[in-house]
Amino acid sequence: MTITPMLLEMGMGTSLRSGSYTKAACRAVKNALWRNSINLDEVFGAEKSDMIISVEIACQKPNLVDIKPVIAEFPYGTVTAIVVPGGLDIHNAHKSDAHPAIIAHAAINIALDLDPRR
Repeated sequence: MTITPMLLEMGMGTSLRSGSYTKAACRAVKNALWRNSINLDEVFGAEKSDMIISVEIACQKPNLVDIKPVIAEFPYGTVTAIVVPGGLDIHNAHKSDAHPAIIAHAAINIALDLDPRR
């Protein structure tokens, strides 16, 4: 069997007032997933649970993302996730004590373990 990358999905999510990097990360994943209908399993005679999913989240404070809720956004597949520096924090110039508006990005790679003879 050979792990074959199939799709790259990208999304963007925000947390405008709460200051939650986890919320922004979850929304980035939802944004990437909700725009697409992924039917790879049907095309290759596999099950949805066979999908190998790796997700990379980028935000300004990666250490503040709880990765468990991010992984829980995926309804099936074997999911691994990492969080790296990136995204954008937009500070409110009029309220220095307010949380920034947080923008997180998600890159989702989907692969299947395929027999090369197919």
